[in-house]
Amino acid sequence: MSNYLYVLLIFLFFVSCTQPKTNTLEQHQYTNALVNETSPYLLQHAHNPVDWNPWNEDVLSRAKKEKKLMLVSIGYAACHWCHVMEKESFEDSTVAAIMNKNFINIKVDREERPDVDQVYINAVQLMTGSAGWPLNVITLPDGRPVWGGTYFQKEAWMNSIEQIYELYQTDPAKLEAYATRLQEGIVSMDLVELNEDDEILQKFPLESTLDTWQNSFDPEYGGYKRAPKFMMPNNSDYLLRHAVQTNNENLLNHVTLTLDKMAYGGLYDAVGGGFARYSVDGRWHVPHFEKMLYDNAQLVSLYSDAYLVTKKELYKDVVFETLEFIETEMTHTSGAFYSSLDADSNDEKGTLTEGAFYTYTEKELQALLKEDFDFFKMYYNINDFGFWEEENTYVLIRTESDSTIAEKLNISTEELKEKKEKWRATLAKYRAKRPKPRLDDKTLTSWNALMLKGYVDAYKAFGEERFLNAALKNANFLKENQLKPDGALYHTYKDGSSAINGYLEDYAALTEAYIALYQVTMDTSWLELCKDMTTYVIAHFMNTESKMFYFTSDEDAQLVTRTIEYRDNVIPASNSIMAKNLFKLSHYFEAPEYRDISDQMLQNVLPEVEKYPSGFSNWLDLLANHRFKYYEIVIAGKDAKEKLKDIQATYIPNAVVAGSTEKSNSYLLQGRFQEDRTLIYVCVNNACRLPVAEVADALKTIKISE
Repeated sequence: MSNYLYVLLIFLFFVSCTQPKTNTLEQHQYTNALVNETSPYLLQHAHNPVDWNPWNEDVLSRAKKEKKLMLVSIGYAACHWCHVMEKESFEDSTVAAIMNKNFINIKVDREERPDVDQVYINAVQLMTGSAGWPLNVITLPDGRPVWGGTYFQKEAWMNSIEQIYELYQTDPAKLEAYATRLQEGIVSMDLVELNEDDEILQKFPLESTLDTWQNSFDPEYGGYKRAPKFMMPNNSDYLLRHAVQTNNENLLNHVTLTLDKMAYGGLYDAVGGGFARYSVDGRWHVPHFEKMLYDNAQLVSLYSDAYLVTKKELYKDVVFETLEFIETEMTHTSGAFYSSLDADSNDEKGTLTEGAFYTYTEKELQALLKEDFDFFKMYYNINDFGFWEEENTYVLIRTESDSTIAEKLNISTEELKEKKEKWRATLAKYRAKRPKPRLDDKTLTSWNALMLKGYVDAYKAFGEERFLNAALKNANFLKENQLKPDGALYHTYKDGSSAINGYLEDYAALTEAYIALYQVTMDTSWLELCKDMTTYVIAHFMNTESKMFYFTSDEDAQLVTRTIEYRDNVIPASNSIMAKNLFKLSHYFEAPEYRDISDQMLQNVLPEVEKYPSGFSNWLDLLANHRFKYYEIVIAGKDAKEKLKDIQATYIPNAVVAGSTEKSNSYLLQGRFQEDRTLIYVCVNNACRLPVAEVADALKTIKISE
């Protein structure tokens, strides 16, 4: 059962959604308890006739006291089908009357409460074999689920919830027995046993596992042979590393094909920059148009790394344009990053339509581009290939490189670049007059950390100081607002207030980002914060039997089960990120206990990796640290910053970097500073070569590939 469920679970992020309702100035007939919340998603439901409540201890206690079933509905602000169901059912007074009479109704923003979402999405997976959002669950008064599903049409919804309520009245023991069995299944889904096979790190069949993995690759459009087509940044990031370290040209070609086709496709916003969440087809053409911070953050890192390997100008353009989008549309003046933009917006008739902000008719394009239209038409496939039949519009998609197109048009690549910039400006000006998609303006610590690291990786690749400045501004915002003195974190921030205890994903992602920030700034304060957070995680999140980490702290209220998130998805699992952090921190702090935990975590998951490598790519990245030489690169001296910048302009996935422009007592830097010169030390397992003064000489001693 577990294998089957895992295959299904890997697609959880893939059931996508978009669009909240528009604001109006009308008097509201109904108002419920959500009106006092800050979540944009919850506020969208504040004037439903359904008597919605937020998830909190008072409401949960009331359900137990009144012995009443709870109806828990989970979604997020950019969820299209969430809003379809709202319009059809939750805004309907007849439906609301049934729900209000028979249930305590709770609305949950899955981005605010991923812990609640994890429990109930696992339950729906077990009950139905699939899951997504909106996620609707009926539970016993104690929170144990007994029924669930995703989107329901109005009549099906009313019939289903009435049947469950009737069963609760006539045969509660039957529901009680089912809840017990289901709870056992939920607990078993995330069980990780202690693996005492110390040799598995070296004997794991990496190459055969990768051979199996490659059978799923799409040789024409990159990514995987399926539709819809989803971006999996961490998959590509690991495959890029493996390709480089093993000199696997075929694998590298697959990665670059994937990145090229994603950047060419309608998935990428050629006008405003940034990526939508996924494409509904198999060629990256028509996206589900919402833009999520976590996707764009990870893709900035991926394209930056890929640029270091390939020096492709396309990848540089993608990074710069995406960060332009982040700066203009997704960044608060404080340096905090917002969460998402919806897919839907009002069309020319005032009707909410998916992709209305991003698509064009041929007539519009002809009028806008005038004499350049024929060039534009060839470049962006204003033809049958680029046509979106569902909306009778065009979604801009490229099929060829700039050099190929320039040759066909009999112009230089520089002339083509100038034309593209002109087209982009023209369409951006035109598009700015359209109603914009709605912004989810809450700040999530984990997603912000991913974007922070994206800025750091872009700075490493391109040396743009503004990228580093943006990273530092966000890093300080998170330090000042989300990090407590004892190393604990808040999960959310909105309207000047931090709230909700941090989850493992927050600690893992922020620690990873601060390590990356230290490596480009040489400011040890970021490493010290990492140590504080790690100490807190070990004290409050660890399962002492398996050495894995729970998703929630021991200071949080107990849910139906305490989950352990270890399978990588669109975002890597919090445990895999944490394991990599511990590996790196063990080098910085001479902390063998960190390395021991990291190694044990990796040992625990490897038996499952062989069957489903795409769901464990971040773990495989950690495994690569064991299979290849792993370096400590230490730079000490007055010119350390300049030399550090030069080193990091090279793709080196198998190293930690430390540096200082002054005398330092930190573990890697002790006794290595000299006033009169700057030296570079390259070490493996505490064994160091003689120091050198030149970056080129240091790089010669670092073996990246086999």
